[in-house]
Amino acid sequence: MNGDHISVADSDNMKSPLLPVVHNDEPMERKTVGQHLRTIFTPNNCYIALGPLLCAVVCLCARLGGDDTTRARNMLGVLVWIFEWWLTEAVPMPITSMSPLFLFPLFGITAADDVASSYMDDVIALVLGSFILALAVEHYNIHRRLALNITMVFCVEPLNAPLLLLGICATTAFVSMWMHNVAATVMMMPVATGILQRLPSSSEMVHPAVGKFCKAVVLGVIYSAAIGGMSTLTGTGVNLILVGMWKSYFPEGNPISFSQWFFFGFPLALCIFLVLWGILCVLYCPKGSGKALSPYLHKSHLRRELEMLGTMSFAEKMVLSVFGGLVLLWMTRNITQDIPGWGSLFHGRAGDGTVSVMMATLLFIIPNKIKKGEKLMDWNKCKKLPWNIVLLLGAGFAIADGVRSSGLAEVLSKGLVFLETAPYWAIAPTVCLIAATITEFTSNNATTTLLVPLLIEIAKTMRVHPLLLMVPGAIGAQFAFLLPTGTPSNVVGFTTGHIEIKDMIKTGLPLKIAGTAFLSVLMPTLGMGLTFLEQKDEISSMS
Repeated sequence: MNGDHISVADSDNMKSPLLPVVHNDEPMERKTVGQHLRTIFTPNNCYIALGPLLCAVVCLCARLGGDDTTRARNMLGVLVWIFEWWLTEAVPMPITSMSPLFLFPLFGITAADDVASSYMDDVIALVLGSFILALAVEHYNIHRRLALNITMVFCVEPLNAPLLLLGICATTAFVSMWMHNVAATVMMMPVATGILQRLPSSSEMVHPAVGKFCKAVVLGVIYSAAIGGMSTLTGTGVNLILVGMWKSYFPEGNPISFSQWFFFGFPLALCIFLVLWGILCVLYCPKGSGKALSPYLHKSHLRRELEMLGTMSFAEKMVLSVFGGLVLLWMTRNITQDIPGWGSLFHGRAGDGTVSVMMATLLFIIPNKIKKGEKLMDWNKCKKLPWNIVLLLGAGFAIADGVRSSGLAEVLSKGLVFLETAPYWAIAPTVCLIAATITEFTSNNATTTLLVPLLIEIAKTMRVHPLLLMVPGAIGAQFAFLLPTGTPSNVVGFTTGHIEIKDMIKTGLPLKIAGTAFLSVLMPTLGMGLTFLEQKDEISSMS
């Protein structure tokens, strides 16, 4: 038998199909035209087509006025397209966030290289580094240990319901200062609901204070996460968008550092937080709540959960050390004009994103002493990085740059000319309320992206420092306190089943009013004292 011989069986096998033949004797049912149309014209497909359709209508029919408004009109059309996809989620949000990469060059708004550069700068590096550190904190359960320890401090005997609520809310606000609001809410809600699981269900015959306390805890967590995020640059994407737009529009101005924002944002957040706690105590912690809750909540319960976590490991201590070192570097990079921070050693070339990525890199170098050769973090643990947030921030920066370079911001700002003649004490609350209203129906980041470029143009016309309008607009965009759809953090709390929309409105409305009032007082007082608002001589050059 030689190698060229092929058996009949082999020959038959070669002729046989690679996949089995399926014999279907049933007649194929032919779809009607109506059925074909129904599969094509689904609501989602209609929303997808609506974006480019609206863009075409704007580009062909909009009359913006002026001599050369082609780029501005195209930018407005693209903006309508992107925001329609964002609002309807017809296309996944991260994909929509990347659409400026092809829409801007195709519509002649910005060159491809310029658009791409918006998706990776020092602010994006700051986000990536802080997210990696947040993942390390979550991986080693440090947030849970922190929450239980702080809550135990406030869980006194006899039980004091307002004090325990303060502990839960303060812990959430503190965690939210160093990571994104949504991440802080997702991490803290299981801790809060774990405490509430010890309480009897509302179907049982229990004291009304039990149900009210459950509402207070859930509302406290979602609102504390939003308030805590206001105090630091890394706490929310809105603050990062604000910093990125400031650097993009005014590259000659001093950049907003972590410490500069903290010295303004923390007092503001603290005032709003105390109002939140007061509102929750008045509405949901009536007299006698502690006595009604004491049979179900005891310090021994929290101590038992803490013991289940065991003693703090080497890995936890190292992650905390790296995190603490990062916060210290953030706070000391640029202290004051008289006392320069360590950033002056590098002549301004190092930013907050520089140290954020540097400290995150240490997590991939330091061993965790759990398994031989294993580090504190590896790339597999980073697969949970929220790239959707990173891409959304990049899209925000790209849109802001496109709105500015196309001249659209100057055109749209004419619609807010009524603010030009108003005194500043009236402008700050007005801008804040406009942003706070829009943000209930769109995302915080989208509201900031749309509104801040317009406020910059108004500030130029008024010849006031742009940040005097940009900051109220950005802070107001974070006052999404009324509806579950206002922010993903609200959705997390709403899905627990403990709260209803009327509870959010009852708590969120006075909180929104109080936040606007505090911002109106602090902007012309404490805000004026900040380094980035002191450069009176720079205002004319910026305008």
